Amino acid sequence: MPYVIVSLLYKVTRKLLTVPTVLLRREMAKDAELLVLRHENAVLRRQLTGPVRYEPADRFWFATLSGLIPRRHWREVFPVTPGTLLAWHRRFIAAKWDYTARRRTGRPPTTAAIKALVLRLARENPRWGHRRIQGELTRLGHRIAASTVWEILNAAGTDPAPRHSGPTWREFLTAQADGIIAADFFHFDTALGRRLYALAFLEHGTRRLHIAGVTARPTRDWAVQQSRNLTSDLGIRIETLRFLVRDRDGKYGEAFDAVFQAEEMEIIKSAPQAPRMNAHCERVIGSIRREALDHILIMNETHARQVLGAYERHYNRHRPHQARNQLPPEASEQPIAAPNLNTRKVLRTRILGGLINEYIHAA
Repeated sequence: MPYVIVSLLYKVTRKLLTVPTVLLRREMAKDAELLVLRHENAVLRRQLTGPVRYEPADRFWFATLSGLIPRRHWREVFPVTPGTLLAWHRRFIAAKWDYTARRRTGRPPTTAAIKALVLRLARENPRWGHRRIQGELTRLGHRIAASTVWEILNAAGTDPAPRHSGPTWREFLTAQADGIIAADFFHFDTALGRRLYALAFLEHGTRRLHIAGVTARPTRDWAVQQSRNLTSDLGIRIETLRFLVRDRDGKYGEAFDAVFQAEEMEIIKSAPQAPRMNAHCERVIGSIRREALDHILIMNETHARQVLGAYERHYNRHRPHQARNQLPPEASEQPIAAPNLNTRKVLRTRILGGLINEYIHAA
């Protein structure tokens, strides 16, 4: 029975729609097509379980076509709410009048290279303020405002004003390198377990190493005698030294300091348990261990003196150093030109039985 009623209703509806179709067939065909599309849209909406994602082009067409349809019909026609359509419309209008990408006014951004140069000048010259750095940049051809320099330094955590509390320990050692000699004790064990001590001195400016002596009983008198031997070996070079850096080991004593104070040198003691304050000496002692002592069984004091003496000569005469542009401590300049390897061979000299090798060109 319900099927008969639906069939009858369908036939009546079809008959009623045929009358205007005959009169205005073309217009009614468009309206019918729109009704079909609208009904299809409603069916699809009922079947969707999640939100529909619209592309920017879809939003553009919906917002544009909304001007051709009365607003009271938007809810039935469009698949989104009227508020969403109005929001899309406002977004497109705002984008039309947005000149952010075309804006050319204001100060141009500072390049990364200029920022790096500002930080480098501040790092290498701790007493320079931001205005002094700005003047140096101007001299180099980089015109930049002093306020910009201040902002770069402040953002990097660097004080834009010059430091008035004095240089740091690293800066002091770097500035006074030519006038500093450092001292430190180091120990090692023989093959039979006997502990020996050696006293090493290192000139900061030239990186020249001096191993003063080796003993099993490093008393204060022994340390004083080694200091006298060192000042005698330094000769005229001692006149260029102004500071002796050492730790607070009790093996030094006042008599040890007096030997250097007699040469008008100032004694600088590192802080307790702060080996980094004597980093150069600690590093050379590490090189002695890694390159020699860790690979040789030391038999006695005489053997230790021979091994350390050979390493000292290698270190001062041949071993290159990054701080000296890959020159050994006792070399004054780089070779003029590298010989042709096809005509001159490279010869090897074995040090400490081949533990260390030195290479030179054949004559």
